[in-house]
Amino acid sequence: MRAAVLHETGQDKLEVLDDVEAVGFGPGKVRIRVRATGLCHSDVSAMNGVLPQPAPFVPGHEGAGEIVDVGGGVTAHKPGDRVLLCWLPACGDCPSCKRGQTQLCLAGFMNAGTPNFKRPGGDVFGFAGTGTFAEEVVVDAGCAVPIPDDVPFDIAALIGCGVTTGLGAAINTARVEAGSSVAVIGCGGVGISAIQGAKLQGAAQIVAVDPVASRREAALRFGATEAVAPDGLPDAKQRITAGEGFDYVFEVVGRSATARTAYESTRRGGTLCIVGAGAMDDFLQLNMFELFFDEKRILPSMYGGGDVLRSYERAIALWRAGRIDLAGLITHRVPLAGINDALEQMRTGEALRTCIEI
Repeated sequence: MRAAVLHETGQDKLEVLDDVEAVGFGPGKVRIRVRATGLCHSDVSAMNGVLPQPAPFVPGHEGAGEIVDVGGGVTAHKPGDRVLLCWLPACGDCPSCKRGQTQLCLAGFMNAGTPNFKRPGGDVFGFAGTGTFAEEVVVDAGCAVPIPDDVPFDIAALIGCGVTTGLGAAINTARVEAGSSVAVIGCGGVGISAIQGAKLQGAAQIVAVDPVASRREAALRFGATEAVAPDGLPDAKQRITAGEGFDYVFEVVGRSATARTAYESTRRGGTLCIVGAGAMDDFLQLNMFELFFDEKRILPSMYGGGDVLRSYERAIALWRAGRIDLAGLITHRVPLAGINDALEQMRTGEALRTCIEI
């Protein structure tokens, strides 16, 4: 089958090969024919080494498709079922799951160290235990979440990561209050979803911050009350909050420099929500006095900060009701053969989300 493979960490292009085989099928597993997958910035971060991932690997973790086969003991699925892929399934038994923090379950991360594919040259991993830039993928049955017939594969794929992450950051983690002021730094697919979440929660002012003009324009369509380039944030802070700072600031870039800017843009007693996935060697510096004196809450948000299955259901319900726009997030579509075009669209900021149709 065909799949897009990164041979070595640090390479900036993928090679689409037709000699890749999905492996690991057996008891407790399902084989999925991938129909659509989104390109998430985390895929690029894994390619360049910001996020740890063994290589060679097939990127992609935001996907949806149809089950073509089920392994022994799998009773909740059957061939033909339409599903989205959950790259971080809950085991149900670990301390995090028992506390109701299923987004912190580590069971899914264990899959990242087991090859999902093979080629004549050897094993190939799947990013985050999935690897959706492929025609087929074999995953644990718990990674396959059924979707209703009225949800298109491209919409379902977005819900599998970016939409759930952004909406959840505003709704589950920060719990944005009605009438509040919000700034969102980084307005790709996840940042736009955070803007939609803040709008749903009733925020009065939502300032979108991004260096790319087309993304700023898009943010206004999705609910931002104004959009500025990074150098315009101090002026917006002064005008909107009289210099005090925003009630909520979302950092959706994953860099210490933007996190520090976000901290400084948050009012005393306000909330800084860290959504971007950054590198292990990129340290955020805060002094002990400001931590104590400003009493700003710093809340990291992992995969939307809540039960992902409930978050999926909520996103579908809001989409059906017309309360959130998911189709509008997909600004580009390419076939698997055009995956490197999609990477370029993300790196330049041209795309909010590119859908790879497989």
